[in-house]
Amino acid sequence: MASAVPPPPDNSSRFTNLPSEASSERVRSLDKEKALVDASPAPILDWSLLSLSTALGAFFIQMCSYGYTTSFGVYQDYYTQYYLPDQSASAISWIGSTNSFLFEIGGLLAGRLHDRGYFYHLMIGGSLLQAFSLFMLSLAKPGQFYQIFLAQGVGSGIAGGMVFIPSIAILSHHFDKHLGMAMTLVTSGTCLGAVIHPILLNNLINGPLGFANGVRVSAGLIAGLMLIGCLLMRTRTTPPAEHVQFLVAARKCLRDSAYIFAAIGLAAFMITFYYPLFYLQLDSATHGLGKTFSFYSLAIMNGSAFFAQMFAGMLANKFCVDKMITVASLGTAVFLFGMIGIHTVASVVVFGVFYGFFGGMFLALWGPIVAFLTPDPAELGVRLGIPGVLFAIGGLFGPPISGALLTDKNLWYRGAIFNGALGIFGTTMLMIMKVIIDRRRHASAAA
Repeated sequence: MASAVPPPPDNSSRFTNLPSEASSERVRSLDKEKALVDASPAPILDWSLLSLSTALGAFFIQMCSYGYTTSFGVYQDYYTQYYLPDQSASAISWIGSTNSFLFEIGGLLAGRLHDRGYFYHLMIGGSLLQAFSLFMLSLAKPGQFYQIFLAQGVGSGIAGGMVFIPSIAILSHHFDKHLGMAMTLVTSGTCLGAVIHPILLNNLINGPLGFANGVRVSAGLIAGLMLIGCLLMRTRTTPPAEHVQFLVAARKCLRDSAYIFAAIGLAAFMITFYYPLFYLQLDSATHGLGKTFSFYSLAIMNGSAFFAQMFAGMLANKFCVDKMITVASLGTAVFLFGMIGIHTVASVVVFGVFYGFFGGMFLALWGPIVAFLTPDPAELGVRLGIPGVLFAIGGLFGPPISGALLTDKNLWYRGAIFNGALGIFGTTMLMIMKVIIDRRRHASAAA
């Protein structure tokens, strides 16, 4: 016969004997603790279906935002030779540099809004604006600089700034141990886009469709891929009740010497990075290397960058991200000097393969190195956005300066020397960053 189960003890006296105010305070405290527990996200599973779908969506966003910006060399060549023949190469480059400036400067604001829980607002709004801006670009008339500048330089630049940083920062919701690898794989979408878009654009706008219809086809592709990207991405964490104050986070950055040198090195790289992207196709065309080959010069460089980004994460995990990004910076600087020797098809191919490899590796690792230098994940949006300001300044002034050095006589060696020297300076800054990081590692090991 089963034994009788004793009735539960009557605990009502525990509360009835307390003052009513203390009792209600205790109940509110318990409710608050329960709400916090319920709101806490589940443990991060790096390779779950949700994390993979978010990474794929972010990959598409990267392809259609920065991947399109880095394809401006196609437009630079077309505008210079056909659509805006009355404008100098330096003046035309202001369209692309303004796009990159707004793209990068918008990252600071977008990073803050992402940290406050406005991820979906940024992604949907930025995607719609990107598609709208490109459709407006298709309506621009030949010789109308201001129409192209407003649509491509301003509109598309703002749109890219809204989506780029959040599409990287969202990965911290889904990846922990393999966050660096996830970032490198997602940012490889930039280089894949920079391969696809130049091939597509060159064949469309120089083919039977012409500029207007060719840009519309490109805009339709962008709109479709960004829609898929928005549908695939999901957040996991709720925005914090108390947001990280920007000034507080910025002061912490200024006290971090490794972060300061890293930011300077990243900014120097960005000034030089746009020189081949904007001018390599024009360089090939002016050297008489054939119209068809010139069309594919950017695709060769960006194709190499894509494969570099695919392997950058594994190399960073094996040799440390601070070491690999320094090597990548040095490689880009050396091959920028090598642009002086571009006169043949073979020289363009060699330059494109090697510069693309090192440049792609750098692009894949700048996000992980910032994440590596970020002690508090809540500040990641701010820390990713601050280099964006420096990137913006470099992207705004770098291409026009290179265009001014080029002059109407196409003195290509001037731009190569200027950008190569600046690349060496940036590499020096990253070397100092690495020395500081190594000292911290040794101090931590000794402790």
